[in-house]
Amino acid sequence: MPADPVKALAAAIAAAAGAELELERPGEAEHGDYATNVALRLAGARRKPPREIAAEIATAAEGLPAVERTEVAGPGFVNLFLRDEWFAAALSEILGDGAAYGSGGAERQERVQVEMVSANPTGPIPVSSARNGAYGDAVARLFELAGHEVEREYYYNDSGGQMDRFRASVEAARRGEEPPEDGYKGAYINDLAALKGDPVPLMLKEIESSLERFRVHFDSFRRQSELELRLPELLPRLDTYEKEGALWARSSAHGDDEDRVLLRSEDRSPTYRAADVAYLVDKLDRGFDRAIYVLGADHHGTRNWYAAVARMLGYDPERVEVLLYQLVHLTKGGEQTKMSKRRGDVVFLDDFMDEIGVDAARWYLVNRGPDQTIEIDIDLAAERSQKNPVYYVQYAHARIAGILRNAPDNAGNSLLLAKPLAPAERELVKRLAELPAVAAEALTKRGPQGVPTYAIRVADDFHRFYHEHRVLESEQQAFRLGLCLATQRVIATCLHLVGVEAPERM
Repeated sequence: MPADPVKALAAAIAAAAGAELELERPGEAEHGDYATNVALRLAGARRKPPREIAAEIATAAEGLPAVERTEVAGPGFVNLFLRDEWFAAALSEILGDGAAYGSGGAERQERVQVEMVSANPTGPIPVSSARNGAYGDAVARLFELAGHEVEREYYYNDSGGQMDRFRASVEAARRGEEPPEDGYKGAYINDLAALKGDPVPLMLKEIESSLERFRVHFDSFRRQSELELRLPELLPRLDTYEKEGALWARSSAHGDDEDRVLLRSEDRSPTYRAADVAYLVDKLDRGFDRAIYVLGADHHGTRNWYAAVARMLGYDPERVEVLLYQLVHLTKGGEQTKMSKRRGDVVFLDDFMDEIGVDAARWYLVNRGPDQTIEIDIDLAAERSQKNPVYYVQYAHARIAGILRNAPDNAGNSLLLAKPLAPAERELVKRLAELPAVAAEALTKRGPQGVPTYAIRVADDFHRFYHEHRVLESEQQAFRLGLCLATQRVIATCLHLVGVEAPERM
């Protein structure tokens, strides 16, 4: 099993107390290293005052080697004060896992597909779709950390009215004419017009190149035009009816908000909802235990639609998951900005990365919850100073790398304590011990924003420790080098989870 020192401590106290419990870090150091309120929960069932139960738990906990002393506080809290030996043992466990610390938390391994970005190939990737990629890829990385098998996929809408207008716009530019009234404009249309052949494959290649630069790598691609070929065999399996010449899915009877049109009345051509049917079957028939769609908030109605399709076709709707995210706003010089050099009403991902760098782009598009609109200050995001949170966290990693370059080759192999631990050392170990729980919660909530928040706290605690205590050539060198090495690995894991590099030098 992967190391989780806090979980192991909670299990030991639970066994001694005879009740399952969770440990939390008190807000104030004088209230102990960890605390539990389990006595308040047990009072009703045991028909005893909470403080009496808390006293029993405190007595049992004091019999454990890790616990130096306990105290009962408030209406029934148990505060735990731990021995230095627990911190040394916890750090040893963390180091023992190496770069794998924090991984492998899945009770059952699943095959997971995360389909993300999937922007229509009618132009370069905008920042709004880049948030889709940053969010979806971070969720995929959390699944991988937990031990699941993950595949990332891009779904191209390469047929239908939008693609017809896109091709017509490029053809008009080739003839030296204005694009159709409802067509596409911008310098990129002229760039495509200067090349020969169908502009769609050219646009697909550019999109894939931009996303690779953004560190979002796709394992597979699917095209709507290919999937629609399966509709004749699939639509008869749905609960449908005819109305005004169109074919409708009776999806409202299967948990959807409303019925959906599958074939249009004008020409019986398939709608994108019909393509959804073929795509969902394609996903689940490939054997994925979980099919995750990452979509903008304007697709909120899609969640119930996919579940309804799964029910109609006899699949477990729990295998289908829709993640939604909000918009992105950019400001520069205190005002909302339009950065694109090629098209005034869209900010493209490549321009965004040129302006602030890939690391900052990945960080800032993940560090807010998907249900929140992101406001990115371009000036701050581009700044290489400790006011910039991504730079601040990377700097902690690079600073530790510098310490370790000057350390003996056996750094981290011995955690011998030469003297009692200082508060900053204890606090940093406790912070590092949180990684398994932070990663597990981020995955459960599909909220990777918890990772950069945690990384900042780790960097805070490390910088505080480093400013207060000498590492090399100190009495406590052996332990402190181990503490630095473990901190560096935890920061590297956090940065990896959000797609940011962990530099050795800055």
